[in-house]
Amino acid sequence: MGKTILMIGAFDTKGLEFAFLRERIVGRGHSVVSVNTGVLGTTDLFPVNVEADEVARAGQGDLETLREKKDRGQAMKVMTAGAPVVVRSLYDMGRFDGIIGMGGGGGSTVVTAAMRALPMGVPKVCVSTLASGDTSAYVGTKDIVMVPSIVDVAGINRISRIIFSRAAGAICGMVESEPPTAADEKPIVAATMFGNTTDCVNACASALSAKGYEVLVFHATGTGGKTMESLVAEGLVDAVLDITTTEWADAVCGGVLSAGPDRLSAPGRMGVAHLIVPGCVDMVNFGPMDTVPQKYRDGGRTFYEWNPSITLMRTNIAENRRMGEIFAEKANEARGPVAFLIPLRGVSILDGNGQPFCNREADAAMFAAIKANVRKDIPVVELDNNINDPEFSAKAVEMILELIARQK
Repeated sequence: MGKTILMIGAFDTKGLEFAFLRERIVGRGHSVVSVNTGVLGTTDLFPVNVEADEVARAGQGDLETLREKKDRGQAMKVMTAGAPVVVRSLYDMGRFDGIIGMGGGGGSTVVTAAMRALPMGVPKVCVSTLASGDTSAYVGTKDIVMVPSIVDVAGINRISRIIFSRAAGAICGMVESEPPTAADEKPIVAATMFGNTTDCVNACASALSAKGYEVLVFHATGTGGKTMESLVAEGLVDAVLDITTTEWADAVCGGVLSAGPDRLSAPGRMGVAHLIVPGCVDMVNFGPMDTVPQKYRDGGRTFYEWNPSITLMRTNIAENRRMGEIFAEKANEARGPVAFLIPLRGVSILDGNGQPFCNREADAAMFAAIKANVRKDIPVVELDNNINDPEFSAKAVEMILELIARQK
């Protein structure tokens, strides 16, 4: 039985290209719902189900006004705001099973904004002139497949004919492939990990798996934290074992692995059980040493070359104090059960006794800030262990299970 694929893009300037794409999809036995985001006009090469004026209204704009002003930046802003609203509404009505779009820089921005409004698991393909570069701004934390267009999305030629046909085949194959459902769906615990907390997280994951939980481990590299938070926001996670909150060190100090200001927010908003551990907050991530900001290199800071591509910088007392205040603030906003577990003998391998980042005064500044600012009903448990000690992981498992029980 055929599926329905939503095709989105600027049909005013790329009608011929989308007509070719649509023909390939229909030829595979699927139907197409088309959404035009082109400000200048439309196409008569195929039926258009949602025209650009509706997209503009959804973006709090007016199509005629956009045409009169001829301000491309404003037009892109309005259509980028409207496309996600229109597409999500169609999805919620059950109008399509997968989505495909094509475009250059501006077109890709609009198309992928619409795709990011859809849940994880909905097939998403974007053919883009920018697909071979840094696509983080387009993909975000969603499962968008970016296909390099090789040549510009401008005309049907011996190259684009191949690329567009393969992209059509990709989206068709994706909607035709239904993921198998597990016979015994287990409750999901999301855990955050770094190289410096691997022993702890592996021990926790093993213990929780033995108790009937499915543990999803996210690498706390900025994107990992954002992705974990987005899955929590989508309601796909039952509890969060936040062992590795290091991304806040990068956010505070300008490191390369920040997860942004919403890190530690989604579990609280969703009322999900959340155990917060200050894991690896002793380190800020930079590239090779010559990429470290000069103010830090001249500031008497402690550095550790993790590998030739990664330089770690030890956080100081003031930075740790600030992180403690932020962590308490995030916990205070939680609607569900939340608690802190603190390792007094080091928040990472490098912060262990006698190790390069061992700085108990800096650690204490963070712990004190948490305790001074957190709500009185939120437990703060301190253990005389390093974060990777077996006793610590055992206590983490015990506490997350208690929080899950309270959640129910």
